[in-house]
Amino acid sequence: MQSIDKSKPVMVTGATGYVAGWLVKKLLDEGLTVHAMVRDPANKKKLAHLDEIATSAPGSIRYFAADLLSEGAYDQAMQGCELVFHTASPFTSKITDPQRDLVDPALKGTRNVLASVERTPSVKRVVLTSSCAAIIGDAIDCEGYPNGMGTEAQWNSTSSVEHQAYSYSKTVAEQAAWEMVKGQQRWDLVVINPSLVLGPGLSADATSESFNLFRQLGNGKMKSGVPDFSIGMVDVRDLAIAHYNAGFIPEANGRNIISAENSDFLTLGKILRQHYGDAYPFPQKNLPKFLVWLMAPLVGFKRKMIKLNVGHKWQVDNSKGKRELGISYRPMQQTVVDFFQQMIDKGMVKPKS
Repeated sequence: MQSIDKSKPVMVTGATGYVAGWLVKKLLDEGLTVHAMVRDPANKKKLAHLDEIATSAPGSIRYFAADLLSEGAYDQAMQGCELVFHTASPFTSKITDPQRDLVDPALKGTRNVLASVERTPSVKRVVLTSSCAAIIGDAIDCEGYPNGMGTEAQWNSTSSVEHQAYSYSKTVAEQAAWEMVKGQQRWDLVVINPSLVLGPGLSADATSESFNLFRQLGNGKMKSGVPDFSIGMVDVRDLAIAHYNAGFIPEANGRNIISAENSDFLTLGKILRQHYGDAYPFPQKNLPKFLVWLMAPLVGFKRKMIKLNVGHKWQVDNSKGKRELGISYRPMQQTVVDFFQQMIDKGMVKPKS
């Protein structure tokens, strides 16, 4: 149980990221000093949204150059910090070598950050952004879990470099973190396990796989139907609060599933249609599984992934996060509409002509 001194600086890795942006905003609004780890502190364009927040917030921000794979890259920024948020991890569909593009950065990056923690006597707590993907590899896994639901007690044991490499990268990185916290008493580890993160980005060029999904929901790519994919979802703004609370609630501990609702792609389409009517070509039905399975290789998916996910119920129990981190979730309708509206405003999706 660690009590964190808010007058000390707080370090955030991956500070320009989708989730980290909202976390940095929360920290600055609460008057904290943020040591922000970014790829290039000289790239003012990339940092403009954080500078803008800092200008009107009581807190202050300092930038430090970060390289996930470079040993000792975090030592300087960590000096004097009692709390470290490690949010940086690759999440992209553009993968040529899963080991190199996903697993190595996630695993080595986590080990590098925690090695710096080991060398920095001031650090008392690390909050690590993991994922529900470290709990559930494929939706079918839920059928083997008690009550058909993933909880903090379960680990993803079905993913590998060859199958669901992203999920595998999150699993091995989190396991490495738990291994490193063992055998010492100075710092503790609190892990956040979010489901699919949705909601508006703070940066003008915010990107994540969620943006690609929503673009396709509105640009006609899915108008003939969507796969019956069951997923959990959480608003990026609620997720930032979960991170903040995990840092500052002394009793926070262990893994914490952060997921507002268990839902699916078709429900997203329905919510959007309710709000925007027929202005955009939103999907209105699920595609037959055999068709999705047949088409999978043409759209970059493996048939095994379709087989183990489409038509299977993905579910998690989010009660621990509500109970211990005090999280309450905004309605998914609000998240979905706010997110899509941002894409309209940016010209990322256009109405039917």
